[in-house]
Amino acid sequence: QVQLVESGGGLVQSGGSLRLSCAASGRTFSSYAMGWFRQAPGKEREFVAGISRSGSNTYYADSVKGRFTISRDNAKNTVYLQMNSLKPEDTAVYYCAASENIYVRGAYYSSSRYDYWGQGTQVTVSS
Repeated sequence: QVQLVESGGGLVQSGGSLRLSCAASGRTFSSYAMGWFRQAPGKEREFVAGISRSGSNTYYADSVKGRFTISRDNAKNTVYLQMNSLKPEDTAVYYCAASENIYVRGAYYSSSRYDYWGQGTQVTVSS
């Protein structure tokens, strides 16, 4: 089992930037595909970004392409989400997730394919 802890959320103005971090426990971080999801009030949880075990492949929701960047540092057991040009519609609780079974790109988009989840960090973007 792996434990995930998100940090870096907060309140920013529209057009601003924020960097989220997800710290993972354990020695086998590099064996997990990782993803970021978000859930806004009254809405379903949605995929934001995913990254392969080595970091060679990344995947993004259309709504964040060109604005968000996912990356990972396996030596630090950490995955990041750099968020630029933030919009009020980006306001949500952001969750980090880890998967043991994702090996094809389509699976990154499905929350059911992830095995472990963090508790989330609030991101609020004001206009």
